[in-house]
Amino acid sequence: MEPEYQPGSLLIREKNETCKKNIQNGGIGILGIEFDQNSSFRKGPASAPKRIRESYFSDSSNLWSEKRLDLGSIKHLYDLGNIDLKKDIDNFTTITDSVKNILDQKCHLICLGGDHSVTFPIIEAYAQKYDHLNILHLDAHPDLYDNLHGNINSHACPFARIMGKKLVARLVQAGIRTMNGHQREQAQKFGVEVMEMKDGTNWLDKLEFDGPVYLSLDLDCLDPAFASGVSHHEPEGMTTRQVIDIIHRLKGKIVGADIVEYNPDRDLLSMTSMVIAKLLKEIIARIYEDTI
Repeated sequence: MEPEYQPGSLLIREKNETCKKNIQNGGIGILGIEFDQNSSFRKGPASAPKRIRESYFSDSSNLWSEKRLDLGSIKHLYDLGNIDLKKDIDNFTTITDSVKNILDQKCHLICLGGDHSVTFPIIEAYAQKYDHLNILHLDAHPDLYDNLHGNINSHACPFARIMGKKLVARLVQAGIRTMNGHQREQAQKFGVEVMEMKDGTNWLDKLEFDGPVYLSLDLDCLDPAFASGVSHHEPEGMTTRQVIDIIHRLKGKIVGADIVEYNPDRDLLSMTSMVIAKLLKEIIARIYEDTI
């Protein structure tokens, strides 16, 4: 059952077709990107945005963040629907153009993927708006392959593309636990700061950035015990509590985010989508806090 529009909460597109044209300066938009063409192991993340929205509005929870913000009271919080992606065209260009159009309206944006390849075209738009942009990337995988199986746009390659085009000033990766030789060389080549789980988590309270921060959150940064609804299960990951603490405590202004690599096909009883809904609420609250 589709969630009903509630005044003051996320605007459901079917109930407000004009929300894209009437975004207030400083508003926060939620944008779905139903795209998994570059998934290497199995498809499924393209169907993520709908399930995330359902869990966000589930009656089993509420719209309050842990830091005591009623998200239902935010007047300029918009659901901007999903990007209209088509077959046989350059979808990356469509994603970049769509994101840029929203950023040009001075709206902060949280994108719901989709596989992780979508972060590259998103950042192409962000880099046009923000100087000295930083990325905090939470993931089991560094996604720094030059190419995977001949695909330079694979979901395992977005940060090689981003760093190769010098779109950001700094890339910090945390939660990594699959670093191979090639990707370690790539990290050294691009000056990526990598925090691997094998080295402990002392870095959790030391994440500090000068300039705007974009948060790219791959669900498999979490241990499978906390998020089994992903395509690539990688043991010994972060807890949900640790990820929320990062969202709350990182030093720097968050100007945008994505949540990617959720696969509803592997999500028993929507347990992982409820985790995502929780993380989404905390990210919205943090961006709102950073704008006031």
